[in-house]
Amino acid sequence: MRVTQLGDGRPEIAVVGAIHGDEPCGARAIERILIEKPLLEKPVTFVVANEKALDRGVRYVDADLNRAFEDGGDPRDHEYGLARRLAEVLAGCTVLSIHSTQSHPEPFGIINAEADAAADIVRSLPIEALVEVTENEGRPFAIEAAELMEVEAGYQKSPRASANAYRVTRAFLEATGALPGAREPREVPTFSLGDPIAKPAATRYEVFAENFARVEAGEVFAAADEHELRADTPFYPVLFSANGYRDIFGYTGQRADA
Repeated sequence: MRVTQLGDGRPEIAVVGAIHGDEPCGARAIERILIEKPLLEKPVTFVVANEKALDRGVRYVDADLNRAFEDGGDPRDHEYGLARRLAEVLAGCTVLSIHSTQSHPEPFGIINAEADAAADIVRSLPIEALVEVTENEGRPFAIEAAELMEVEAGYQKSPRASANAYRVTRAFLEATGALPGAREPREVPTFSLGDPIAKPAATRYEVFAENFARVEAGEVFAAADEHELRADTPFYPVLFSANGYRDIFGYTGQRADA
């Protein structure tokens, strides 16, 4: 884990990249900021988290770091020990955690549903959608942060995701007062994360629906080999892709702002 501070004093703002080693966009955005060394009005901690997995180009070494904060694993395993150290670094901070997906090319935010202050911040960022999850769904990692928000910056390992991650990071620093430039929350389509949709056993998967675009009842939204999957009820796909997850296509969502 590489931790770098810009600005004097005790940071209450943090940016984290490379929670997953196969998602380098956050680390690249942080490296770009550190090269620029902007004059900050508040101190900020920048963390490139899972350097070992990042160097290997793999998602994790022993366990998914995003799930290792509350899962009582062996601290001798790389990610479980790393989770404890990272939680100490980020305690009490307002945190932006940068990720990327195989599902969507443009940035969208993920927050816990009751995190009102985080929602105001993330709605001021250059995102096109916001996903609210409940704590037991376990998507954002669990730390004692003042506020925690995740942004999925685009397709994994793409130059576009790195550029998006940099834009989002600069906007986050402005929204939290670390950089000049006031930002106000705006109206962003907001979705509640629902149940996952399992993948039947198959050798080839296809997805026909677009993330955040309504799927009507009876509509074919995916296929497993020649088997078509039709929606029983309307929903909005979230984190949907053919190959992003091993066992699921993604999640059902519903409009939370309708």
